[in-house]
Amino acid sequence: MNNLKVPKDGLAGFTENLRADLISGFLVFLIALPLCIGISMASGFPPVAGLFTAIIGGVIVSFFSGAPITIKGPAAGLIPIAAGCIEALRADPTVSNPYLAALAVVTVAGVLQILFGLVRAGKLTDFFPTAAVHGMLAAIGILIISKEIHAALGVTSAAKSAIGRIADIPHSFTHMNPQIALIGGISLLILIVMPRIKHQLARKVPAPLIVLAVAIPLGLFFELEHTHSYMMFGSEHKIVSTEQLITLPANIGDAIAFPDFSHILTSASIQYIILFALIGSIESLASAKAIDTLDPYKRKSNFNKDLLAVGIGNTAAGLVGGLPMISEIVRSSANVNNGGKTRWANFWHGIFLLGVLALVPGVLHYIPRAALGAMLVFTGFRLASPKEFAHMLHVGKEQLFIFLVTIVVTVVEDLLFGIIAGIVTKMIIHLVRGAPISALFKPAIVAHDEGDHVRLEVQKAAIFSNYLGIKSRIFAVDPGKGIVVDLSGARLVDHSVMQYLRELTTDFAAAGRSFKVIGLEHHVPYSHDPTAARRLPT
Repeated sequence: MNNLKVPKDGLAGFTENLRADLISGFLVFLIALPLCIGISMASGFPPVAGLFTAIIGGVIVSFFSGAPITIKGPAAGLIPIAAGCIEALRADPTVSNPYLAALAVVTVAGVLQILFGLVRAGKLTDFFPTAAVHGMLAAIGILIISKEIHAALGVTSAAKSAIGRIADIPHSFTHMNPQIALIGGISLLILIVMPRIKHQLARKVPAPLIVLAVAIPLGLFFELEHTHSYMMFGSEHKIVSTEQLITLPANIGDAIAFPDFSHILTSASIQYIILFALIGSIESLASAKAIDTLDPYKRKSNFNKDLLAVGIGNTAAGLVGGLPMISEIVRSSANVNNGGKTRWANFWHGIFLLGVLALVPGVLHYIPRAALGAMLVFTGFRLASPKEFAHMLHVGKEQLFIFLVTIVVTVVEDLLFGIIAGIVTKMIIHLVRGAPISALFKPAIVAHDEGDHVRLEVQKAAIFSNYLGIKSRIFAVDPGKGIVVDLSGARLVDHSVMQYLRELTTDFAAAGRSFKVIGLEHHVPYSHDPTAARRLPT
């Protein structure tokens, strides 16, 4: 059991944890500042849009959040959707300003997420198969790399599709702008090396801050603020200041933009409303759930409340010119590692961003675009790390297959088709392995009251698509009784359910309540991983 005293919430928590949350909020702000700008530019939004979103996510959404230590703001995972939305709206000749039309999409998607929260759709975080979600995130990483590696090299890819941008990578390397590529390369090297340095001081200083400390002086040395040409390696190269540096308005008021709702009922707008609302919700819930496992106080997020909070934030962001937001995992992890204790750390990170944007926006102008591109390439690589592929193979060949199908369809088509393809692939595999159609969505469960505990006998199959029903029956048991989940009669138990039941075992133990999973002695696992799918031999 966890013996740490859980920090107070609300105003009492503000004063009690002021020092810890203030320090963590400041350190997270240092990470968020360049990333928010980079995500905006990669999305085709003005650089200030990401800052608006993070400010709203901190200063406003903190008061509604259902996740105590997550940081709300723009996320690299939504870059493919945001950029795709801008491109789709730009292709419509009736849209005069794609950015303003995209803001309308963000606003309506936010309203839809509010509705998701109100109907308690947060529980859907347990519906999507693990391999498909990981495949979606890896595909997002590939999409980010395919877009941002060109910026880190000082080259612009003319390709409109992800496949085209990937095919352009060798050309960009051979035609790189040497000075810009040097800034991007050094920035990427810092991001790779910094986490490997064991010294305590290095662990305290955010790597993105070191990147800025190196990249800004390099940009000044190479005179990026002036459009000019230079000779290197026997070739002439041109630097265009507006392409390599950030342009921000002189004051916040000039940056505020209002959405144009006149095209909100077009097919492109409707498509991206669904993508923002659905994929954004999945990413946000998955991030909040992951951060719960890092919380030293073992608190559990209220996913419905958090989804409502994110919806409020996205609606507000869309109304003033911001990007969509989620519970962002990189900054949230940094918040935990830096000792943030309550949602006031998120609040302070927003306050610091507001202060910089309001008081010294001119300083941000000197951040090289290549450094931001390198940060996003690094983020993309972490999402699509070879370790993810190896982990899926370790869990099971079928998990790797679902993972790869999701990646390929996402990269070739889009995120919505990708996650659907992953779900359908997993269902087909389950049917081939003997899961009856009758148990695809509704579990067959018989409850046995055995005195001090209730034994829930799961029959037919325990798979991702019927797990919500299994979980509902588990939490319907009298809190005064222990729970035994008996899987001896289930022909098939999939990886997602094995993982979810493992998490529940930990959660119940932390709450001091008995929870056991039995009946797997005769099942044959598909790999040596403890969470591998398994079936009864025929």
